[in-house]
Amino acid sequence: MVADMSYDTVSNVIDSWEQVRRLDNYAEVVGTKLFIKFFDLEPEAKRVFGFRSTQSEEELIKSRRFTKHAGYFISMIDKALGMLGPDIELLTEILMELGVKHVSYGVEPEYFPSMGRALIHSIQDTLGEKHFTPEIKDSWVEVYGALSYDMIRAQKNA
Repeated sequence: MVADMSYDTVSNVIDSWEQVRRLDNYAEVVGTKLFIKFFDLEPEAKRVFGFRSTQSEEELIKSRRFTKHAGYFISMIDKALGMLGPDIELLTEILMELGVKHVSYGVEPEYFPSMGRALIHSIQDTLGEKHFTPEIKDSWVEVYGALSYDMIRAQKNA
């Protein structure tokens, strides 16, 4: 699925991601936005990530473990995006392995669409409407859909 994306789609995502990467402490900043939005969409997922379901947004943001995990997740996104062109076959293998691994973490396939919405929301919020056009958003939706498809497929076959 990942290999089927057009050059323009991949280019839009990589170019917009480079704008995000230029920001100070981008991984923690964007990751925090992402997980706050994700937990807003999927409150029960807090437990899967090792947090109490009763923890508030403020408590999460103050948690060093939360911000570290948020930054780590964005670092993984960064690595995956870096592999979109030259290492697409390897990326597909890695995503399939991650999908299987996420079964043991308790990550449900149903979480992936919410994570995608949270990712796109956090990037859009970070870049603003001027730099996050509808075309850029469509590219992100397609790329995230392809990346998550490989993980979900692996989860369902695990």
